[in-house]
Amino acid sequence: MRKKPFWARIALFCLALVCPAIAALLLALAGPSPRPVLAADTAAPAGWDKVAAERYLDSREVWWQGWDRARKDHGTYCISCHTQAPYGLARPALGKELGEPAVPPTERAMIESIQKRVLLWKDVVPFYTDDIYGKGKEVESRNAESVLNAVILTSYDRQQGHLSETTRAAFDHAWALQSQTGPIAGAWVWQNFHYTPWESPESEYHGAALLAMAVGTAPGAYRDDPTIAGNVALLRGYLTSHYDAQPLVNKVVLLWASAHLPDLLTAEQRGKLLNDLKSRQRDDGGWSLTDLGTWERVDTTPLETRPDGYATGVVVLALEENHVKDAAVTRGLAWLKTNQDKATGAWPAWSLNKKRDPKSNIGLFMSDAATGYAVLALDARQ
Repeated sequence: MRKKPFWARIALFCLALVCPAIAALLLALAGPSPRPVLAADTAAPAGWDKVAAERYLDSREVWWQGWDRARKDHGTYCISCHTQAPYGLARPALGKELGEPAVPPTERAMIESIQKRVLLWKDVVPFYTDDIYGKGKEVESRNAESVLNAVILTSYDRQQGHLSETTRAAFDHAWALQSQTGPIAGAWVWQNFHYTPWESPESEYHGAALLAMAVGTAPGAYRDDPTIAGNVALLRGYLTSHYDAQPLVNKVVLLWASAHLPDLLTAEQRGKLLNDLKSRQRDDGGWSLTDLGTWERVDTTPLETRPDGYATGVVVLALEENHVKDAAVTRGLAWLKTNQDKATGAWPAWSLNKKRDPKSNIGLFMSDAATGYAVLALDARQ
């Protein structure tokens, strides 16, 4: 159907000013305006609210820093896999995209807290101690923190183009705690409170894959530093030997890392993984976290099966980082651009562990992660 000529549009506009009812009747008789049919590989719908995403992420970080359970010794904060880690990955990229002249105070407080803990590594208390949380929690806590410190600080160094001495020290702490022997040689004993997907038995692999991504993306060709060659070889060996047993959500993180650290996936594994991911994409273009593993809530409530921002964000990001340019990525980006909550700036996601009030601070943990990874996926296409 052809577009109405210019003179006809002007006439309708004038008529609408004089007699809106007649104009409405004429438009109704003319039928709906035609919508162009988009090919599968056309650009995703334009527009997502970066300022609203920034506002949401910063507000959640402010809340986290003020929460009594997040506050730790020496005026520092706990690094959470669901809130601070995604914030530390996404926020520097978002700030650069928005042209911020300086790091905002809230973000700066997080960075300085991490840097302080790295520099006072032998003096700071583990986030979780054995006497309060049970035997082994200090080791788990220290291991997980060492990895996340390096991952977050690397995301800021990438923006600066050089590896800082503090970030190098964070990597050193992580390498010092890396398991050298046994069934998880090459990985880290991870924080386990049976909270899927980041603080549970399968999270050990997730943490190792995240560090592989950080090593591969650290500036200054850090991955080729001969002093860490043995550590990287152990890490690569763990990730490749344990790959087949992983839930799909962990394989997605490894796919992301494989774009920056070679020899993590064979061509056959990569092809099968891409096919598996694309087969789980929903008709609306999104992915659901419930489809990326076998989960069961501890309170026996049914899992939320709708597509969510975390699964969609991390899958799209991993595909983009591997230079996949096809309809699956386009549709995933379209889902992200149309499913940002206009009121809050966040993307939705729901707990795999129990039914929670989605508006409560704890209930928002999954949306914190979803928003961080949605921003990363959308920013990768800027």
